[in-house]
Amino acid sequence: MEHIAALLLVIGCSGDLGDCREIPVDVPIFETREECRDALREVPEEGNQETPRIMATCVNVDPALVYDDAELVWHVAADGRLEAALERADVLTAFNTHRASEGLAIAKEF
Repeated sequence: MEHIAALLLVIGCSGDLGDCREIPVDVPIFETREECRDALREVPEEGNQETPRIMATCVNVDPALVYDDAELVWHVAADGRLEAALERADVLTAFNTHRASEGLAIAKEF
C-alpha cells in the first residue's frame, strides 16, 4: 500500500459562506506534501454562480493513522479561512451546532 502524505481538499461556498461543500478533484491524494502543494496552485480562485468562493488546502496525513478509522473534518470560518484535519474517528470533534446548521461547521466521514 502506498504512503499518503497529504490530501487535497477543495471547498466551494456561496458568496456569504452560508452554504459550503466539498468540490471533487481528479487526484485528491498525494505521496508527498510538495506534490499536493503543486496541485493546489492549479485550483481556480473563483468558482461558478452556485459556489463563487473557492478555497483549498493540503491536509497532512499522519502515517500512523489507520485510514478506515479516519474522518476528514473541515470548517470555513466567517472570515473565509478554511481549517481542515484528518482525525481518528474515535476522537470527539466539538463544534457549534447552530453554525453547523448554517453549513459552516461540518464533520464528514472520510
